[in-house]
Amino acid sequence: FFVSILVETDVQPLKKTDSSIGVDLGITDFAVLSDGRKIDNNKFTCKMEKRLKREQRKLSRRALHAKNKGIHLFDAQNYQKQKRKVARLHERVRNQRDDFLHKLSTDIIKNHDVICIEDLNTKGMLRNHKLAKSISDVSWSAFVSKLEYKAKWYGKTIVKISRWYPSSQICSECGHQEGKKSLEIRDWTCSICDKHHDRDINASQNILAEGVRTFHLA
Repeated sequence: FFVSILVETDVQPLKKTDSSIGVDLGITDFAVLSDGRKIDNNKFTCKMEKRLKREQRKLSRRALHAKNKGIHLFDAQNYQKQKRKVARLHERVRNQRDDFLHKLSTDIIKNHDVICIEDLNTKGMLRNHKLAKSISDVSWSAFVSKLEYKAKWYGKTIVKISRWYPSSQICSECGHQEGKKSLEIRDWTCSICDKHHDRDINASQNILAEGVRTFHLA
């Protein structure tokens, strides 16, 4: 047998680190941090997509088989068994994704006092059918939510940068704004100071700078 015991305790604030970090969320990399780290995008749904599709097709065939035999799906044992199998696969994906988001958000909160992120319009971006599945898979909203409540627990600060802030257009070295760039351009060189940039690392450094500026103005 199993025994579950729930206790209520006060959450103790973490020690101050005097560190701030900028986080640029993406699809190719889940997150790029202003310290140069790139967090791999664990594409949980994509990794299991072939298996899910195969099991989903099997579920559809069993539903059709039951229908042809005049059996209600609730009473079709093979269909119900397959339905549970598909549900378990989806649950496994959700659990893996949630574990990844918890570990990453906890690491960031523990090591930084101020976390600067873009205020992304996720709902609006989901209307882009070409990106919707990828955005849903990486779970930006769930990640930001975890950062926010953990920051509240542990006495840390989340600073959200305007979604219109041109983080990928500005040279983080000299501040020159180069102009809009297509998503295909992953690195570029500033025409003023000749600094060569990785697009996403540069964006995260600009997010950090703007976030720290906003934080001190508050």
